[in-house]
Amino acid sequence: MTADPRLARDPRRIDTPPQPPPPPPPLESIPQQKPLSGNNGVNGDSSNSPAPRDEGGFKLKFCTVCASNQNRSMEAHLRLSLASYPVISFGTGSLVRLPGPSISQPNVYPFNSTSYDTMYAELNGKDPRLYRANGLLTMLERNRQVKFGPERWQDWAIGKPRLDHRDDRGSAGVEGGVVDVVITCEERCWDAVMDNLVEREGSLNRPVHVINVDIKDNHEEALVGGRAILELADMLNAAAKDERDRSGGEWRNGAGGGGGGGSSFDDRVPDIIAQWQEKWPNLPALWSLAWF
Repeated sequence: MTADPRLARDPRRIDTPPQPPPPPPPLESIPQQKPLSGNNGVNGDSSNSPAPRDEGGFKLKFCTVCASNQNRSMEAHLRLSLASYPVISFGTGSLVRLPGPSISQPNVYPFNSTSYDTMYAELNGKDPRLYRANGLLTMLERNRQVKFGPERWQDWAIGKPRLDHRDDRGSAGVEGGVVDVVITCEERCWDAVMDNLVEREGSLNRPVHVINVDIKDNHEEALVGGRAILELADMLNAAAKDERDRSGGEWRNGAGGGGGGGSSFDDRVPDIIAQWQEKWPNLPALWSLAWF
């Protein structure tokens, strides 16, 4: 039986490809900064980046995590680094996946070895109109100003010096390969990080706070989530600095407070998150104390 040719023109029988996510909103209102140079091949105009904060003093060390180390974790990485926080970032997926021309045709890349520059050049060569419209080229332009390429959490050698990442934004202070706080951007990423830390069995015997801030994976929500994560980092850092000052500058994560029955930084973290959550109720948070 042959198909009725009229049905071929029926719009109800035509598969409509899924709409791409909207591109990031224009950031003309954000102050410009000088371009970053000598960054492992990282280049490009940095005019869309938030202005850096030149702050000294004590700083907690942070790690941001999402599925592909592309959107949410990289926006948070950039904002924390511009606020002078030591920071690194990772993804928890098996491969880096970016939207393609259809939902069944994603662009797939391996972690650790593919640069953001390479991804940008490939997508710009394939369909610059599509990938500019859905925000991927803008996202990759930002990412390649931050570091070389996406890294996978499960492949991170915790405690191993990161000497080959000296040009990454936020690398100063995390050269030793350890952090104080890990912030994931999705509950499944939080689960993956926690499961992996259990498998590692805490060989360094070093405490680490693992916090999830649930952020939808689109460009607008990543911008909002980046601001919220920076505010949470400021609150955590202020508490850690307070505990450090009370203990005469000898504070160490997990070492407790400064005597006199005062609470330790670890004890204060849940209350800090609860206070932060009141301002950001649309970004549900989870928290656990784990060990490196």
